[in-house]
Amino acid sequence: MKQLTVTMAALAAINLAACADDLSVLPPDAPTGMLESFLQREAFAALDRRREAYEKIKTPEQIATWQKERRDFFVRQLGGFPERTPLNAQVTGTLHRGDYRIEKVIFESQPQHHVTALLYLPKTKPPYPGVLVPCGHSANGKAAEAYQRVSILLAQSGLAALCYDPIGQGERAQILKPDGKAAFSSTQEHTLVGIGSILIGSNTAEQRIWDGMRALDYLASRPEVDPSRLGCTGNSGGGTLTSYLMALDDRIFAAAPARYPTTFRELLRAAGPQDAEQNIFGQIAFGMDIPDYTLMRAPKPTLINSAALDKTFTIAGAWDLFREAKWLYTRMGYADRVDFVEADAPHEFSTHLRVGAARWMRRWLLKIDDEITERLDTPVLKDDEALCSPRGQVMLLPGERSAFEINTESETKLAAQRQDFWKKTPKVEALRAVREIVGVRRLADLPEPKHSSLGVMQQDGYRIEKIVIEPEPGIQLPALAFLPSQPDDHAFLYLHDQGKQTDAAVGGPIEQLLSEGHVVLAVDLRGMGETMNRGRKWYGGTFGASSGEFFLAYLLGKSLVGLWTEDALTCGRFLASYETHGAPRKVHIIGIGQAGLPALHATALEPDFFASLTLRRTLSSWAEVVRTPTAAGQLSTVVHGALKTFDLPDLVTSLGAGKVTIEQPVNALGVSTESNSPM
Repeated sequence: MKQLTVTMAALAAINLAACADDLSVLPPDAPTGMLESFLQREAFAALDRRREAYEKIKTPEQIATWQKERRDFFVRQLGGFPERTPLNAQVTGTLHRGDYRIEKVIFESQPQHHVTALLYLPKTKPPYPGVLVPCGHSANGKAAEAYQRVSILLAQSGLAALCYDPIGQGERAQILKPDGKAAFSSTQEHTLVGIGSILIGSNTAEQRIWDGMRALDYLASRPEVDPSRLGCTGNSGGGTLTSYLMALDDRIFAAAPARYPTTFRELLRAAGPQDAEQNIFGQIAFGMDIPDYTLMRAPKPTLINSAALDKTFTIAGAWDLFREAKWLYTRMGYADRVDFVEADAPHEFSTHLRVGAARWMRRWLLKIDDEITERLDTPVLKDDEALCSPRGQVMLLPGERSAFEINTESETKLAAQRQDFWKKTPKVEALRAVREIVGVRRLADLPEPKHSSLGVMQQDGYRIEKIVIEPEPGIQLPALAFLPSQPDDHAFLYLHDQGKQTDAAVGGPIEQLLSEGHVVLAVDLRGMGETMNRGRKWYGGTFGASSGEFFLAYLLGKSLVGLWTEDALTCGRFLASYETHGAPRKVHIIGIGQAGLPALHATALEPDFFASLTLRRTLSSWAEVVRTPTAAGQLSTVVHGALKTFDLPDLVTSLGAGKVTIEQPVNALGVSTESNSPM
C-alpha cells in the first residue's frame, strides 16, 4: 500500500476551479491508505526493536527471562482465564472404523457452555499418546475433511486425536437464524465476539484458548491416554490456536502448527491483520512477534508447517520464523527439536503437511521415527454423521450460555465496579485514568500542527478555504474552513464520520451555523472521508471502513478513538486562533456518528478548552455494544478494557449540566433510541 505523501506545495498547485463542483481537498489521484501506511511504519519500527533485543539474548538466564516476560504479558492481555469447573463430559455415540474408532463427545468448558468434539482412538493397546487438533476456519468445524483426515492418520499411527469445534463453527455457532443454522461465518462471529471482549479487557482468543485447554483436560482424563505424552497440531486458524496453546500449556510436549507460522512483518505486508483472536492488544509494541509462540516453549519439540503458495501466511514469513526458532533452540543445545516442512501447495492442510505432523508426533510421543503414508481411500464422515449434540447446535441445548452471554455477565460485574469507581474517585483522577486507557496526550503536549492553505472558494455571504492540517508526520487531514463575512467570536469544529462535506450543502447544518456568524472548520479525521482506505477492505468491509486499521492500532496498543481524539484536539487548537486578530475564539465541537466518540473524549479530557459539545447520531453506551451480539459496525469505536473503568455516559456526566447536547443517540445497531436531550 502506497503511503500518502502529497507535499504541501503539490497540494497548493491544485486548480481550485476544477474542484469548485465538490468540496474535495486532496487531488483525485492521491494515494489511499494513509492511516494504514502510518501504522505500518510504527509497527515495523517496533518489530525492528524487538528483533534487535532478540539477537542479544544468549544465556540461559536471558532466554528464561524472555520467555517469562512474554508468557506473563500474553496472559495479562487476554484478561486471564476462568476457573476450572467440572467438564460434565458425555459420550453421545461411537463409530467403529476397522483399525480405529470414533467417539462423539460433548463437554462443558465453562458452566452451560458446551464444546463438541470427535475422539479418534487407535485399536492398539493403551495407554497411548494424545494429540489435540484445533480446527481451522471451516464452516463445518471438526467435520471438515482435512481435519478428519489428520485425526484418522494420527489414530492409524497409534495416537489418540481429539478434534473439537471452535465457537462459530460446526455445532458451536453462537448466533443462529430462525432455521437453526449459523447466522454468520466463522471469522465474522469470532470478530463479533471480539468487539465485546475488547471492551471488557479480554479477547476472543481467551475463550478459544480456554476451550482448547479444557479439551486437553478431557483428552488427558481418558484412561486410554497417557497424560505425560500430549501433542497439538492444527491448520490455519487451528494453527493459530496450536501456537497459542503450545506457548501457554506446559502439558503439550510435541507441537506442529500449520499454515499460520509467519512473522508480523510478512503478514502485515501480505494481507494485514486477521480476525479478532489473531490480534493481541499491544503485542507488537511490547515486542511479542508471532515467532515468540515457538520461542516461549523452547526447547520442546516444534514442527513448523508451511506452504509455498500461501498468499496470507507466506512461505517467506514461515522461514523467517523458523530461522529465529532454530537459532534459539541451537543456543539451548536442542537444535534437533525444531524442524520445518514445506508443501508445494496453497493455503490448505495438505497431505504433505498432515503426514509431516503425524510423523512428528510419532517421533516425539511414541519414540518411533519412520516413514508413514496417508491412505486417502479411507472414508470420512458426512457432516450429519459427525454431529454430537441432539439437534446439531449447542445453542439449542436447554440453558446454553453463548460466548456473548459470558461477555455480558462479565460486563455486568464491571458495571458495579465502574459505578463505585466514579463515586469514590475525584473527577480529575478518574479522567486521568480515562486519558491513559484511551491513549490521549494532554492538549499542551501535542505538537503544533503544520498546515497549508490550498485556495479559497467564494460563496454568497461566506467563503470556503481548503486546508490540509498535519498533526504529525505522515498524517494529513483535509479540512474546509467556512468563514462568514462578519464572523463573531465563536467557532465550531465539525466532525462527521461520513466526511467533512456531508453537511455542507446549501441550506444544510453548516450553513445554518454560518448564518449565525460562526466560523466552522469541518475536518476529515484520519481514516474518514477523503482519507478512508479505499484499497484493501478488511474482510470486505463487514465491520466498518477502518477495521483493518483498527487492528493495526490495536497491535500497537492504541485505539482509533484515541488517535481520532488527538486529531480533534489538534484541530480545535488550530481553529481557536484561525483568522483571528486578537483573542482566540471560543471553540465548540460537533461530532456526528462515530466521529462523536472522539468529540466526546476530547471535550471530557479538555473541558476548559471546548465551550460546548453536540453529539448527533452517536453511540450512547459501550455496555450496550457488549450486550448486542450483532453490533457489526462498532469495531472501530471500541477501546481495550475501557469498561473496567468507564462507559460513555460517565464522560457525559463528568461535563456537568448544560455543556452537552445529545441529538438522536443510537444503540449498538445504529438505531436512534430517543429524541434530542440537552444535558
